[in-house]
Amino acid sequence: MNIIGLDALVFGVEDLAASRQYLIDYGLRDAGNDRYEALDGTAVIVRAKDDPSLPPGMGTASMLRETVYGVADEATLQAIATELSHDRTVTHEGGVVRSHDDMGFVVAFQVTVRRPLQLPTEVVNAPGAPFQRPANAIGVDQNAPAVPRTLSHVVYFVPDAAKAEAFYVDRLGFVCTDRFTDVGPFLRPAGTLDHHTLFFIQTPPFMKGCEHFTFHMGGPTELMLAGSRFVEKGYQSFWGPGRHKFGSNWFWYFNSPLGCHVEYDADMDLHDNNWKEREAPVGADSSQAFLFQYREKWAPSGGPTPEAGAVPVAAAH
Repeated sequence: MNIIGLDALVFGVEDLAASRQYLIDYGLRDAGNDRYEALDGTAVIVRAKDDPSLPPGMGTASMLRETVYGVADEATLQAIATELSHDRTVTHEGGVVRSHDDMGFVVAFQVTVRRPLQLPTEVVNAPGAPFQRPANAIGVDQNAPAVPRTLSHVVYFVPDAAKAEAFYVDRLGFVCTDRFTDVGPFLRPAGTLDHHTLFFIQTPPFMKGCEHFTFHMGGPTELMLAGSRFVEKGYQSFWGPGRHKFGSNWFWYFNSPLGCHVEYDADMDLHDNNWKEREAPVGADSSQAFLFQYREKWAPSGGPTPEAGAVPVAAAH
């Protein structure tokens, strides 16, 4: 199945005004009709929780109503419809195939809306390597834009991670890249090399839903700029900034009015079919290589140094 990745996530929220402002402040573009887009057209869509156009809720606190995947072509779309119709209800209307997975999450598939991007990447100069940024080219611009480029991945709380994994691997052709023992797998679909598009975390049934989603940024500096600006707008940091081990992606998570956490990420590993999955017990040492703690800007001035808790620390949330 040539599934490229996430095209959109659809939420039914309690506070529509706060959710709209949050997504704009996060850096997404208001594309109209409560659709908020990254640079490539992937998006988050918000509706009032009682909007009749939404699929039913999950019966938990989760506000996620639908996960929309982009596929390469009409042939893939038809193959998915045929496969899933063997044992569940499938609709195929308006170019969208819609059904549900084995955990009850509503999933939809469409020929992807992603627009190709041709943008510069962050470059680093290092002793012993050819210059990546030439002489007199400045590496940091405090006023540079830091805009989400593409919808990266979504994380589900599920009561049966093994069953959830089997559906996506056996029915939709996802591949496990890595896993946390007794917690869940990181999965990528066939149409991307990204370390993961989907991750499951085993939880009790009452927690079932979306734990977080994230968009890729252009690099660690963009992530730090975007996250710092988000904090300065009054949004609460949940975890980060830091860098994960599985996937190697930089991260910074925030609380949100969408009933889940929302992350910025950057510089994720890419894997092809030659990759062999790794496994590790979940914990502070395996979930991040390092972790920082945000504080307001500080400069030495002859006075007391910052308090111990205000410097970067290597501690898990």
